[in-house]
Amino acid sequence: MAFRNIQTEMVTYIGHNRDKGEAYYARPSGNGPFPGVVVIHHMPGWDEWTCEVARKFAHHGYAAVAPSLYFRVGDGADEAVVAKVRGDGGNPDEQIVGDVAGAIAFLREQSHASGKVGVIGFCSGGRETYLCACRLGNSIDAAIDCWGGNVVVARENLTPKKPVAPIDLTAGIQCPIMGLFGNEDGNPTPDHVNQTEAALRQHGKNYEFHRYDGAGHAFFAHYRPNYRVEQAVDGWNKVFAFFGKHLAK
Repeated sequence: MAFRNIQTEMVTYIGHNRDKGEAYYARPSGNGPFPGVVVIHHMPGWDEWTCEVARKFAHHGYAAVAPSLYFRVGDGADEAVVAKVRGDGGNPDEQIVGDVAGAIAFLREQSHASGKVGVIGFCSGGRETYLCACRLGNSIDAAIDCWGGNVVVARENLTPKKPVAPIDLTAGIQCPIMGLFGNEDGNPTPDHVNQTEAALRQHGKNYEFHRYDGAGHAFFAHYRPNYRVEQAVDGWNKVFAFFGKHLAK
């Protein structure tokens, strides 16, 4: 069902350490109940495309919140803020998990919520989706990792902010998880995807991975040269089929 009448607004959510962050919130008009989706932004920041994704979910019947994960530094859409976060090695994983948990709680607190919440992330947000699926247990009903790099990390590349490779936490996943990947991506490489899939299989997780020839990183991003129409159309169809199966029923 398409909801052509949607509502959007800026909201406050309570993140890690009870810090108050800002988020972009889009939902269908009406009383619901609507399943929720947390949209975790990519490394380029809490940008226009991230907000477009939230509105796309609202059009398809989901209440979608896109939290700014850079709010402690400044406006997550500001290139200077993004550069500072990247230069400092990104956000600490513990903080990311706390912020996403807060965004999930925000969705479940809404009067029109169905109670089911999925998480989707792109690029670094894909990694963070995988991480949160590992760490947040049954508070997530379905998760989608879109080309998340650094799920597989060599021990020597771990940092105090990111002390554990998400792949090593795979046993903690309790929800169905889907992955979308381009076979020409440099991070994650096809070998990284193979390793992640092997870990999911080893631990008996409910997962599905889809890999696309002729696509690299960020192939959904219509405003970048990385965009691949055919693969993006198929990928979005798979996203809505997956969430429709696990959230909308």
